[in-house]
Amino acid sequence: MKTLNNVPVGGNCKVVKLHGEGPVKRRIMDMGITKGVDIQVRKVAPLGDPMELNVRGYELSVRKADAELIEVM
Repeated sequence: MKTLNNVPVGGNCKVVKLHGEGPVKRRIMDMGITKGVDIQVRKVAPLGDPMELNVRGYELSVRKADAELIEVM
């Protein structure tokens, strides 16, 4: 299973599935990350947390723990 935190800087991917339960999953979906959405990894902080993404035409910062819950291809 490939997750969002494994995508290199400059890489593009498509969301396959969201893992997690209840409020965590809802928060990720509220940020615009849903099944089938294209994501580009723009930057990653020096220690790997957070990641800056381009989702649906806007910039979004996501924690590494949340990125591990997003399955991509």
